[in-house]
Amino acid sequence: MQIERDGKGDFILDPAEIARRFGLAPQDFRRQQAQGLVKSTVEVGEGEDAGTSRLSLRIGNRIWRAVLDGDDRVIREELNIARGAPVRRDHKA
Repeated sequence: MQIERDGKGDFILDPAEIARRFGLAPQDFRRQQAQGLVKSTVEVGEGEDAGTSRLSLRIGNRIWRAVLDGDDRVIREELNIARGAPVRRDHKA
């Protein structure tokens, strides 16, 4: 996956590649993005992880993460399904 940065240093990802990672058609990904359903975070590595970054994109319960080296090349990536918090039920006797 090709990852670039814009003039402000923000990461730029290819929407078609991200859509593929989520198993979506590109137009479905763009629609969800336009609706504000795609959430993203960037974490900068510290200590042992200095010089790396972790990008996370979430759509619903699916989370794609990529760890980048200092040259913004993908070291590893994964797609996970987030599990909801367990439902607590108080039973009255």
